Amino acid sequence: MSETPEDPNQTPTGEPGNNGPSFAVLAQYLKDMSFESPNAPASFQTGSPPKMEVNVDVEGRPLAADQYEVELTASARALRDDKVIFVVEASYAGVFEIKNLPREQLEMAMLVECPRLLFPFMRQIIADATRNGNYPPLMLEPIDFMGIFLANKERAQNGAAGQA
Repeated sequence: MSETPEDPNQTPTGEPGNNGPSFAVLAQYLKDMSFESPNAPASFQTGSPPKMEVNVDVEGRPLAADQYEVELTASARALRDDKVIFVVEASYAGVFEIKNLPREQLEMAMLVECPRLLFPFMRQIIADATRNGNYPPLMLEPIDFMGIFLANKERAQNGAAGQA
């Protein structure tokens, strides 16, 4: 009988090894929050539905060995007849422990998987802020973080190919 474990992540004694990839959420937190209703109470009068402008951004940065902070930032602005109804901005972040991933997979984990985990919390914070401002809750549409990641990669590759 062989002393080699069948599971590559276990040692010969059957104990879990530390050479396989691992991913853990260490903390989640609201970093920044802002809500403005500059034209209240006039903005509460009924009229045409407001035009919404929504922007979302993701940033990741190393904190320590195998620990990364990923920050998801969202801003939304409601406009009616070129007047601002409300502006809401929030930054929600998490600290993640990500071990034993190749660089290209680490980037994908930070820009796709981490924001996927953070987004539902950010969405609820935005909805609560607009509701608390006496407006209907703004429910951000789900975001395809993988699609955005792949589109940005393709754009970067095409840009590099165009400069060569």
